[in-house]
Amino acid sequence: MVTCPSVRSVYKAGLTEHLSVLVSALSPTDAAAQWASGEPPVSASSCCFTTMSSSTPSTANGTDDKKYKGERSPCDPSRVLHIRRVPIEVSEAEVVSLGVPFGKVTNLLLLKGKNQAFIEMASEEAAITMVNYYTTATPHVRNQPVYIQYSNHRELKTDNLPNQGRAQAALQAVNAMHSGNMTLSGTATASDGGMMPGQSPVLRLIVENLYYPVSLEVLHQIFSKFGTVLKIITFTKNNQFQALLQYADPMNAHHAKVALDGQNIYNGCCTLRVEFSKLTSLNVKYNNDKSRDFTRLDLPSGDGQPTLDPTMQSAFGAPGIISSPYPGAAGFAPAIGFHQAGLSMQTMPGALGHLTIPSSAMTGRMTIHGMAPTAIHSVLLVSNLNPESISPHGLFILFGVYGDVHRVKILFNKKENALIQMADATQAQLAMSHLNGQRLHGKVIRVTISKHQTVQLPREGQEDQGLTKDFSGSPLHRFKKPGSKNFQNIFPPSATLHLSNIPPSTTDDFLKDLFASSGYTVKAFKFFQKDRKMALIQLGSVEEAIQALIDLHNHDLGENHHLRVSFSKSTI
Repeated sequence: MVTCPSVRSVYKAGLTEHLSVLVSALSPTDAAAQWASGEPPVSASSCCFTTMSSSTPSTANGTDDKKYKGERSPCDPSRVLHIRRVPIEVSEAEVVSLGVPFGKVTNLLLLKGKNQAFIEMASEEAAITMVNYYTTATPHVRNQPVYIQYSNHRELKTDNLPNQGRAQAALQAVNAMHSGNMTLSGTATASDGGMMPGQSPVLRLIVENLYYPVSLEVLHQIFSKFGTVLKIITFTKNNQFQALLQYADPMNAHHAKVALDGQNIYNGCCTLRVEFSKLTSLNVKYNNDKSRDFTRLDLPSGDGQPTLDPTMQSAFGAPGIISSPYPGAAGFAPAIGFHQAGLSMQTMPGALGHLTIPSSAMTGRMTIHGMAPTAIHSVLLVSNLNPESISPHGLFILFGVYGDVHRVKILFNKKENALIQMADATQAQLAMSHLNGQRLHGKVIRVTISKHQTVQLPREGQEDQGLTKDFSGSPLHRFKKPGSKNFQNIFPPSATLHLSNIPPSTTDDFLKDLFASSGYTVKAFKFFQKDRKMALIQLGSVEEAIQALIDLHNHDLGENHHLRVSFSKSTI
């Protein structure tokens, strides 16, 4: 285990050489081992993880804790964030710009020689929102990916450190610009086709020759290559699929427009037309398949509500909303793991490969031509679990809402972490997008794609304490049948639950008492008018609803009926 020096001792000394202790990097041997495993080397500054053994194969995930050293256990949330793999030529303003979309940045420590930085947010809530967002959308600085995690330091004390004048000036400038809807100035001029002063971070997108479906998720994957995408709204106008997309930085919008305007999303079709919007920011009210605010995980799905607010509707004349082109999960496009996938741009560094749509796209599944089968895995790493309350069965029921769970392993010596193997990578991505950042047993869980390709069952005679379960033959799988209606009823966790398979003789009082006696606050209940086999029940919070689904899904109601519970997009 890497040990961390006392922050107080480092800053009290006030000597520059102590910075090498604060952000000391791994040895070359350890770094090489991490690169060999497919993960970038990590510094010791955050003290939230252990180094990886280079001899550990990707499928070796038995109960021995040593085999999991590559899966870093995250720190508790902190308003101080550690940024790794920062390009040496980066400016203070660029680092600060990573944080300002999520709240005020109050301090900065940039260590170019170590390719690292620390930023301090004004609040822990802002830091949590930022980490949740960047968990699923890796930020890029100067076309290079950077990695952000919580630091175990609670605050940055840089008053006595040299060369902090530039950092403080950048903090004041960027924070002021962001709060005043100003932009960072670029080096290009209007005369040479560069960025104009005051240019908007919002792009308007039109997709022409729409022979194949283009979803919000596809746009996010493509445009994230050029910077942090904060919000997306899709709509129709003049029978054309259009979208508004907001970046964190106007310079990112400028680069995306230059690179993507006129490019085909798929070979020979779905041509992008990109222009700057007159809007300077987007107001997203709902997170669903038509609109998304990636900085706000708490927004409702807004069933049947307009995507655009009245001011945007009048500006874009879009009273209609585009219906999802996918027949899959509740209008959400199948989650796609793009590994260098996107458009073909020969002149751009790190050019993205061609996308092609095979016939499988028309059945709700998309495959990326030329993408290695191992580019994305079907195994999830779930961390920050409550070890006193969690069980393999509970995780099976919860993650089974978004796909068929084959195996669950709670780590033997780190019971706050678990590995969950889904039926395929699409289901793993779907579960991650809906469950990352949700509260379970009083803790905010974090869900990421694991480096492991499978979850190994314990060897015969090996101590396991029932922490590993194989559910591949379970009758409770929701998605075994091709074309099942369950694919059309997948929604994010909400306080309202959808109940089905209810016996004809069951009353509303019986069901309300069932939930209340289990410790849940029942706020509202109603049967479906046309089918009393189904009902909606609204509980006190999303966290309560998550726990109730785990506890009461498949509950025996008698008369050979077992209750089916899922999340609803509706409210009562």
